Amino acid sequence: MMAVLLLQLRDTYSKSGTACLTGEELGDLNQSLDVVESKDRVADPCWQVKWHLGKLIKKMMSRILQENMSAINGDRTQALPRRDEPSQGPTLRIAAHLTGSSKRSSTSPYNYLSHRGIGQKIHSWESSRRGHSFLYNVELWNGELVVPQTGFYYIYSQTYFRFRENENEDSGLLERIRNPKQLVQYIYKLTNYPDPILLMKSARTSCWSKKAEYGLYSIYQGGVFQLKKEDRIFVSVSNSDIVDMDKEASFFGAFMIG
Repeated sequence: MMAVLLLQLRDTYSKSGTACLTGEELGDLNQSLDVVESKDRVADPCWQVKWHLGKLIKKMMSRILQENMSAINGDRTQALPRRDEPSQGPTLRIAAHLTGSSKRSSTSPYNYLSHRGIGQKIHSWESSRRGHSFLYNVELWNGELVVPQTGFYYIYSQTYFRFRENENEDSGLLERIRNPKQLVQYIYKLTNYPDPILLMKSARTSCWSKKAEYGLYSIYQGGVFQLKKEDRIFVSVSNSDIVDMDKEASFFGAFMIG
């Protein structure tokens, strides 16, 4: 725009008139614009060139300043979250920690039925707020945690295997337990699919000495899985006859992480 204006001014005024833009007088351009106009100045071609050029410079500087301010305000608007935007996090705080219960009916009586998965499902978890156990926006049904909301969950469980020799114990059972055994813990997911889906398992083969007063071993495992609403998760074990449901040693839980 400045070049076009100068060409128009050059056609209107002679070269001698525009020659005043060179030299030391150009440094006083902005100051001369603020001087009150007089008849002599209006008739002076050099002053008119300076006046039009100064107005153009001020107009361009004002426009550049407005554009920069608009860009800054736009970046600030994008950086700050809007109050009316919905939260991206979970709407519910979902967590559960179940501890072992001393009830004898701790495992499923129907043992190794294929449609319930491998092993014996643990039923008797302590779900009340006794000790460390709790349920927060989660339901416990038949030893299974019912997922209330679709999302990613951290699932964990520990099972405590404990064998102590009893003089009144059947000799056949004692011999069977003393022999090398595979101690296995399974964590399953139940969905609309007819068979349970195995999420995790952990195992070890152990053999306890006849000279030991009792044998101890615990299995812990945990991981992150995507679960859908109404899915159910549960724990099953092998050798349920030597599982000790001590509340500090055997536990099962899950919590939503996103």
